[in-house]
Amino acid sequence: MALRIATLTIDAVDPLSLARFWSAVLGWEHRVDDDGDVWVEPGDRHPGHRAVGPLLFVAVPESKSVKNRLHLDLRPDDQVHEIERLEALGGTRASVGQFGSEDWVVLADPEGNELCILGTG
Repeated sequence: MALRIATLTIDAVDPLSLARFWSAVLGWEHRVDDDGDVWVEPGDRHPGHRAVGPLLFVAVPESKSVKNRLHLDLRPDDQVHEIERLEALGGTRASVGQFGSEDWVVLADPEGNELCILGTG
């Protein structure tokens, strides 16, 4: 049997706001379905990204309270530029026990979910 990831589901207190952040980060489109869940997908402009599957943001009543057990690693063309861009969108620097010598930088989205901006090497 072959499996592929269909969706990465992310709990959010404010799914639309968080989806807008991720939509801007990735340059993908977002839409709200009939249940109020928010999908962030590559759309027709990024057909090669279809293998990734969409991000699905669903409402939960509680805020994030501990470090993620799963996070996205993003590989930029220009790490410094992308860190600055994500911070301008509402991302913040996060500490998860880094030593300071890593070639990646940990950020958190507006609801505190960690993500890594990898070095370009």
